[in-house]
Amino acid sequence: MKQRQFGQGKKTFFLYPHSVIREKLLDTLLLAGFEAYTIFNKEKARKILMEYPGSIMFINIDEYLKEDEWEAYIRSIQKDPRTESSRLGIISYNHDQHLMEKYLIDLSIPCGYIQLKLGLKESAQIMLKVLEANEARGRRLSLRVSCKEERDSTLNYEGKWGIYRGKLLDLSSLGIAVKFEKADNFYPGTVLQNVQLKLHGKIIITDMTIVGQRCDDDCIHVLLFKKLSTEHKLAIFRYIKHYLEKKMETCLARYDR
Repeated sequence: MKQRQFGQGKKTFFLYPHSVIREKLLDTLLLAGFEAYTIFNKEKARKILMEYPGSIMFINIDEYLKEDEWEAYIRSIQKDPRTESSRLGIISYNHDQHLMEKYLIDLSIPCGYIQLKLGLKESAQIMLKVLEANEARGRRLSLRVSCKEERDSTLNYEGKWGIYRGKLLDLSSLGIAVKFEKADNFYPGTVLQNVQLKLHGKIIITDMTIVGQRCDDDCIHVLLFKKLSTEHKLAIFRYIKHYLEKKMETCLARYDR
């Protein structure tokens, strides 16, 4: 069982999400810094909750199971010591008052009953408030992902001291961690102009500020973006989204063995 580090935030899962969740709302959450995934297998979802205790999961109760079957599924998660710490929520187009009361009062669903019929904007605002209230983002300012396994995630910079090349280790909308082949003359506060980043073949040219280096490896530096264009922000967002999708596919595939 994996333990969540303090301030790290919680993973958010969507079980059998509606198309509007997959196509629009998920993007809103990722851009806001929440680590969100989609799952289309209820038994694998149960195993995911065991692996990541305290996670949040929103369930689409409009499809796949009958009402009493969804109730039984949710109660089984609440009663299992391995998943009882999970924070569950409901997403539905159904606005029946008795159904809402069953989940909110009888089952004591902590993350609420979100009605999609209210509209995407309203639903997104409610979702963001729920995630904030449950400290899903933790203390992080943005969502950071690893680039270590991606061969084509690199940095190139040409300055007055020569040409510098590096391998990206981490990426967020705020900055990067990079391991340079050499890193002499790089000090905190140094501004590097026209840094070239390569992400899945997409080239981003931007100015960056060096804010520090790793104490265990003086070739690893942390750099922050000075300013990003909308196009470059989208490129970074797409990389992050691709990474999370790939990560979840790998995780779920383990349960097939």
